[in-house]
Amino acid sequence: MSNIVLITGASSGMGRASANYLSTKGFIVYAATRDVENFKDIENKNIIPIELDLRNQKSIKKAVEFIKQRHNKIDVLVNNAGYGLVSTVEDVEENEMYEQFNINVFGILRLCKEVIPIMREQKSGIIINISSFLGKIGLPLLTLYNSSKYAVEGITDSLRYELKDFNIRVHSVMPGFFDTKFARENLVTNKKTFDKDSLYSHLVSNLAPIIVEQINNGNSADEVANMILEIIQNPKFPARATVGDKAKKFIPMKKELSDEDFERRVMEYYNI
Repeated sequence: MSNIVLITGASSGMGRASANYLSTKGFIVYAATRDVENFKDIENKNIIPIELDLRNQKSIKKAVEFIKQRHNKIDVLVNNAGYGLVSTVEDVEENEMYEQFNINVFGILRLCKEVIPIMREQKSGIIINISSFLGKIGLPLLTLYNSSKYAVEGITDSLRYELKDFNIRVHSVMPGFFDTKFARENLVTNKKTFDKDSLYSHLVSNLAPIIVEQINNGNSADEVANMILEIIQNPKFPARATVGDKAKKFIPMKKELSDEDFERRVMEYYNI
């Protein structure tokens, strides 16, 4: 019997790469997206597009119930969907703050809330949260995104305790910058912060182009897909793992240095 996988944000980037890769390994992948038209080019019978809006509990419940009715199980949940808000704290709007957490954090909690009972009843399951190396380090202009990914790390840590008695594993993957559509489609900018007369214009002009360039010239999303398969296949896989050059550079450095020394290194590296 094939393993059943549900992946959010599966229409592009790491989600799409993971759906494609797992489908070639015999998994049945439910590729969740707000618009199933994103999969009109898919002919792989192991990839099943499913409409799911992380902002809406009814939409989540409907999608999860559909999978349960067809298979009576969900073996793996990959919480991949997310986006990045680029804004200073001074300029950020209330709706921007809420939406950043609504997708990146509350969406994960809503989906876990629906999937955990299925995994608990079947006495097995794997939850993989696609976080970011920015869930362990801060960067200016990305405070809201950073803090949302810090929250994902907290969810991962707590759920590991909460679900261990039900044989449900919980893991976090912390990618660095990857060559996906993230910089082109999944970065949302605050108008005030990016106004030419902004008090933060010097910071924006220095940092924003570097970040975009590093994302567009980052690692291949296939590396994340490979790690997801490793996690599924290895019951003793670590609680979290880094993938990509920037993550492998900064996360170990953060552990080795004092907060002050690490901050100096980051400022020097990004010229801020």
